[in-house]
Amino acid sequence: MKIGYIQYNPRFGAVDENINRAAVFIRSVSADILVLPELSTTGYLITSLDEIEELAEEIPGGKTTEALAGLARERSCFIVAGLAERSGGNLYNSAVLVGPEGYIAHYRKLHLFYEEKRWFTPGDKEFSVHDLGIAKVGIMVCFDWYFPESMRILALKGAHLVCHPSSLVLPFCQDAMKIRCLENRVYAVTANRTGSEMRGGKRFDYTGMSQITAPGGEILHRAERDKDAAIVVDVDIKKAENKAVNRYNDLFADRRPEFYGLITKEYRF
Repeated sequence: MKIGYIQYNPRFGAVDENINRAAVFIRSVSADILVLPELSTTGYLITSLDEIEELAEEIPGGKTTEALAGLARERSCFIVAGLAERSGGNLYNSAVLVGPEGYIAHYRKLHLFYEEKRWFTPGDKEFSVHDLGIAKVGIMVCFDWYFPESMRILALKGAHLVCHPSSLVLPFCQDAMKIRCLENRVYAVTANRTGSEMRGGKRFDYTGMSQITAPGGEILHRAERDKDAAIVVDVDIKKAENKAVNRYNDLFADRRPEFYGLITKEYRF
């Protein structure tokens, strides 16, 4: 199957423009699953609660979800994309999964980074895996990568592929994803954005280098730091079902969860 990412530089607040830019890239490739960046239609560097409240959308039913669902139908593919969600009185940093038949699911970012904590409510949805027929897909968003439990629970729930919309500013993720994929034997598509945002006296420089990583930790493709890109690679998704390390060791069968209890408890030094 063909998996890929769209890497570009969303302009803050220009939702229609950003959707249209993404659509050009989506139409330029043939893929089964495509991943777009975090907050892909709003931009990332928020300066006030009022502005993100204005930009946030309902999922499903919002402009971004509807537009992406239309593109998924047109291109006969599945799309995962980050966007700001409004639900009741809360705002979430979310990612939506759509396919040829429309909305499938969405995930709310559990691990909020830096000033995201000023604007968004931490996610209240468990990590979940969705059987698309062609593959079982899990979703995490940007800073979730920093917590190894994120990909491990998705792998334990059967994910072949982890879709990872991102707006990365720290320099570690792309290399760390080699370990995340190796320790879980899954594919991952990290779709990062490019460029810089300068708003409210702050500047964020995004690292680009969107990446497709294989279950053995190999980088199948890494984008350049500053260039827009729409990249698709062919993968054998069944490789993500093989958890054998060697003839004696199986990554999951050898787990000793009875000794891991502290991982699920609140703990501080």
